[in-house]
Amino acid sequence: RRYQSRIPIHYNAVSFTEFLIRAYARLMAARAEERELYKPSEKLFEPLRIPQGRLLTGPGPSNCAPRVLRAAGRQVLGHLHPEFLEVMDTVKAGLRYVFQTTNSLTLAVSGTGHAGMEAAFVNVVEPGDQVLVLYSGVWGSRAKEVAERCGATVFSLIHAPGQVFTLHEIAQGLQKYRPDVLFACQGESSSGLFQPLEGLGELCHRYDCLLLVDTVASLGGVPFFMDKWGVDVVYSGSQKALGTPPGVAPISFSHRARAKMASRKTKVQSFYFDMNWLAKYWGIDGQQRVYHHTAPISSVYAFREGLAMIAEEGLKSSWKRHRENAELLWTGLEKLGLEMFIRDKKLRLPTVTAVSVPSGINWKELCNYVMKKHNVEIAGGLGPTVGKVGR
Repeated sequence: RRYQSRIPIHYNAVSFTEFLIRAYARLMAARAEERELYKPSEKLFEPLRIPQGRLLTGPGPSNCAPRVLRAAGRQVLGHLHPEFLEVMDTVKAGLRYVFQTTNSLTLAVSGTGHAGMEAAFVNVVEPGDQVLVLYSGVWGSRAKEVAERCGATVFSLIHAPGQVFTLHEIAQGLQKYRPDVLFACQGESSSGLFQPLEGLGELCHRYDCLLLVDTVASLGGVPFFMDKWGVDVVYSGSQKALGTPPGVAPISFSHRARAKMASRKTKVQSFYFDMNWLAKYWGIDGQQRVYHHTAPISSVYAFREGLAMIAEEGLKSSWKRHRENAELLWTGLEKLGLEMFIRDKKLRLPTVTAVSVPSGINWKELCNYVMKKHNVEIAGGLGPTVGKVGR
């Protein structure tokens, strides 16, 4: 009956049967096609729900200022539109300020702090190189992993979490291993440790070694002087002391680092993180802009606004504010009878405070209680400090 009106009047019994067979086949094919599609989640038909008023006091990400969030909500531009290129130029200038450098190869990698780490290593390390890692926490462990994936021979100077490396110890390591690159983490967030960097660049250069520094948890919150301290490669993240959403990784290379990159015997292992391409996209040294990838437009807007806020406040004021707030926090926690994991105040990272977990306390239950009761985030340890600290 369904197909009766569509049957030509002249059809005989045979052709009518063939017509029904073909019609049935089409019907079954249509039903099969429908069955091949997965159904969307019912959650997609519900409104997006984000907790209001949550205070992020863990090791990152941090709460963003309303001004930063408004910037992220602006209309998207094309990744090569002149107006967006102007935003990128402002970001480059802002990064030279927060890094305290005149390096022209200074830009923001599309990705989080791990992207910054990978971009740093894949550009200055190639198979056959030797890398020395200052290893006292999770970021030394990650750096070792990344350097090995670049084909390097990796050596480590190892300390227990919470212990800094002295210039004397590092000099012995440089003399023993003669590395091409030395890795140091200024702010070891897994333990709340602040690693002093003064004199380290000069020491590395004495042994014809590049100094590569992780500032993901420290940039904007503690003093950092790339040029003055002789740092050759530095990377960071956008979501911690810089106060903007995750997704952008600041990075800068010195003239020494660029000379090593120019003398590579092999291609950079990653196309996405290849500074030869990224330098063109970011217009470094006045190069003609060339498409490499589509930048995270909204994240770059927000990051630009965060850099503007730091410039308006002033770096010294930002460093001072972080230190003063950390001192108040430490004093208050100690009045409650809690102990700081890093005993020496001079070696505590003002941006990430690590508190020793009291005996008999389950840190997971504590974090969950604070979140449920007060809508405040604190975190446990990471890597070698799991179960030992709250951060």
